[in-house]
Amino acid sequence: MELNKFKGSFEHVVKKRKLSSSKCHDVVDTINHELEHALSRVQSDQNLTVPEDPKSILRDLKSKLSDYGSEKELENSQKELNLHLNKSQKLLEKVLNPDISKANGKIDFDVQTINLIIIDHLFFKGLFDIGDCLSKEAVVPEVNVLRSQFFEMSQILEALHSENLQPAFNWVSANHEKLRENGSSLELKLHQVRYVELLKQGSQTDALEYAKNNLAPLATLHMDEVKKLMACLLWIGKLDKCPYWEKLAMTNWKELADELSQQFCVLLGRSCRPPLAVAVEAGSEALPILLKLVNLKAVKQDWQGMEELPFPVDLGMGFQFHSTFICPVTRDQGTPENPPMLLPCGHVLCRQSVMSISKNNSRTFKCPCCPRDNIAVAQCRQLHLP
Repeated sequence: MELNKFKGSFEHVVKKRKLSSSKCHDVVDTINHELEHALSRVQSDQNLTVPEDPKSILRDLKSKLSDYGSEKELENSQKELNLHLNKSQKLLEKVLNPDISKANGKIDFDVQTINLIIIDHLFFKGLFDIGDCLSKEAVVPEVNVLRSQFFEMSQILEALHSENLQPAFNWVSANHEKLRENGSSLELKLHQVRYVELLKQGSQTDALEYAKNNLAPLATLHMDEVKKLMACLLWIGKLDKCPYWEKLAMTNWKELADELSQQFCVLLGRSCRPPLAVAVEAGSEALPILLKLVNLKAVKQDWQGMEELPFPVDLGMGFQFHSTFICPVTRDQGTPENPPMLLPCGHVLCRQSVMSISKNNSRTFKCPCCPRDNIAVAQCRQLHLP
């Protein structure tokens, strides 16, 4: 949501609140001091031969308090604070449109699919009790396989959070070949943690033996990293002076858990981000734009019936999951029916543009992006994006 607009106003209100509170404390302290001073005068006059008139003391107290203007000062401070609070409230209401239902499209959701997406998210997050309850109440079939997969991942991650590497080693060993095919460095990172522990213990023999059995087989894929690890053997007893030690000795267990979670999902053939999380994040990015679209009078009446929006909504690189092609002529995105075509000059147009410029393959044409001309449709090759 567009909360950056509200952030500055909120911070200003916080400063005004602190200033108002400070003024209130100062005024209260001043009043308290004058009251104590007047009380001490009354009590001390009782010991005098000619006591001071109490009414005179109260008049002096009233006069001093009136000169301070404490009441007016407090009132002005509070008015200023309330003014900024009202401005912030109006700005917040403007940024956070309470009626977000106006941005809903007319889509008939399949309830079972929605339930399955939610269950998938719960299992991914390790909330198996809630996921089991929902699957039972919603009667969602075939979730046992999904549950068992994520339960295994959850057990491994929980062990890593407790700095227990063994479950992760067991999983890596069982999927050794697949991880190598994917070029994963997870196995090296796990062995690095245990190898560093042996170095810290000062046992050069044990560390060397561990390196021979576990690091040497990984050297073909991770030669530079293995070389640095082996060099640390020369610095046992003075590891703090090793040029590689500061970087190698720091074990970031969270990054290690994130790496394992990512590789686990890759081997399952799924994204490492749950579909529900992606949908919510994308929706929160697009919602302010959709709400603005609703308020445009030109499309206000029937925008929900459109097959596509009249302008693109840029969600950032984090939401681009596959390659896309935008034709520089028509500004349309490439599709299987209208694929990108590579021209002999190296520029790429969509098939629709090529056919339009060539008058349905009835003549040669000039590239609209460079001086190259006399291009025949037969010279254009279709591109297949991954």
